[in-house]
Amino acid sequence: MSVMNIKEMRTDAEVLLTFPVMHQLRPFLTESGYVEVVRKQREDYGYRLVALFDDDAVVCVAGYKVSHSLHFDKYLYVDDLVSDAANRSRGYGDQMLAWLESECRRTACSHLRLDTGVERHGAQRFYKRHRMNALCYHYVKAISEPEPAP
Repeated sequence: MSVMNIKEMRTDAEVLLTFPVMHQLRPFLTESGYVEVVRKQREDYGYRLVALFDDDAVVCVAGYKVSHSLHFDKYLYVDDLVSDAANRSRGYGDQMLAWLESECRRTACSHLRLDTGVERHGAQRFYKRHRMNALCYHYVKAISEPEPAP
């Protein structure tokens, strides 16, 4: 029987263990720069990275932060949530989302929030199955250079 547990990944070595799974969600990331990006997110806004292990294998990864807004007061925002593609439909995502909901309660957050890509239909079905509601569109505009001052 396998042993499953969720653990916060704090050291560089632990963070690096999550790269193969995270890379499936964020293919633009490089292994050589991954740890530094996680460190920067921790410093900038308290990003936390957790992994679900089945025995010794990382099978699901989530990155999140606790924040505040006028609309939601204190909330837990999930930046990243991904199950290993080779291990999908085994309940790992369910376990991770349940853990995140528990973390939301533990940190006295009023809401659990996340965004998902419009093309990620499987993820949308997963979140709807977990009684999450799509509340808005999230718009993005890339700004490569600041506009010159008038």
